Amino acid sequence: MDDRPKMNELPRFNRSIDATPTGAEMLPVARLRDPSLHHARTGCPFHDVRQMLKEAGLRPTRQRLALGWLLFAKGDRHISAEILHEEAQRARFPVSLATVYNTLHQFTEVGLLRELALDGSRAFFDTNVHDHHHFFLEGENELLDIPLSAVNMDKTPEPPPGYEVARVDVVVRVRRKSTS
Repeated sequence: MDDRPKMNELPRFNRSIDATPTGAEMLPVARLRDPSLHHARTGCPFHDVRQMLKEAGLRPTRQRLALGWLLFAKGDRHISAEILHEEAQRARFPVSLATVYNTLHQFTEVGLLRELALDGSRAFFDTNVHDHHHFFLEGENELLDIPLSAVNMDKTPEPPPGYEVARVDVVVRVRRKSTS
């Protein structure tokens, strides 16, 4: 049986953190950051991002390489397409906002990013794809991580027949206290 993805299918990575992943079991982006796997890195950020993209089943185009380097070189973070576009412009990498959106969605499809849609009109992309929750700082349009263990989910509703729970996203909206 042929286990390779079809032309229109992108490979998906196991995002479970129940076991401690090592080496080949890790997401490509996790291997890029893991200090115990320095031997697998070349020291050249573009080469390392190129390898991560290849492992994820994406062709390492010039745009994907540049945007991947901007995304993953700074560690775990939450970013919008507009912010990444601004960073690309400041880095003198001419890329359209549409290309940034397309690239972020392609990275999300293969498990390199996690998309968080807020209010149906604003989307953030998280480079930390492991299970965790978020504080949304209202008025500042910023997300902060909440560890999975800090939220008590004793019981989740039973999904409809034929479905399974893929993931639970908890977003706790906070705002600064008024000083009155």
